[in-house]
Amino acid sequence: MKLEQARFNMIEQQIRPWNVLDMGVLELLTIVKREKFLPTNQKSLAFMDTELPLPDGSLMLSPKMEARIVQEVAVKKHESALIVGAGSGYLPALLAFHARHVTCVETSPEVHLVAEQNLHHEGVANVSLELGDAAKGWPKAAPYDVIVMTGSLQVLPEELKQQLKVGGRLFVILGSAPIMTAFIYTRSSETEFVAKPLFETSIAAVPHAEHPSTFSF
Repeated sequence: MKLEQARFNMIEQQIRPWNVLDMGVLELLTIVKREKFLPTNQKSLAFMDTELPLPDGSLMLSPKMEARIVQEVAVKKHESALIVGAGSGYLPALLAFHARHVTCVETSPEVHLVAEQNLHHEGVANVSLELGDAAKGWPKAAPYDVIVMTGSLQVLPEELKQQLKVGGRLFVILGSAPIMTAFIYTRSSETEFVAKPLFETSIAAVPHAEHPSTFSF
């Protein structure tokens, strides 16, 4: 099957049915080529509804999850974004297409290198890749208009929320397996945040993520 037909089928059969209906997002998926961010032996799987393995054993997000995130955070040309977890570099590239600048932090040196090579090869110049632990955000480049956590959290750190600008949006998946909930948190004022539940899912945790406090009596 030709690549463009496979891409069309992915959009029509996976992306649209998952409530990704924004025409700008759907068009973006045809511009930023997902297969360009995959190794040769995975290119034929680029449009499948699955989480493909990364060099360190972790998993890329599925195409429909990537598209839904891009739609929900709705980054704009003048805005800056933080992504925690680089994946193959594809999600950073999608957000970078519409953002002023994207900071992406990855804990795995192997994954960091793959994302760096892919972004460079595709000429994506407005992404800064950092190696480190951003489970509680990345104060170095804060505040951000958009924050995307590509892994799940059991606890939402206050430090992370405080790195959002007023009007900023945080995409995060909260909870424990097997059922977690994706949320968009919008900072409505200096002291207030509005949480909007989006859908239920289950994905791997952010490395070094905080765990709930436990008490013994």
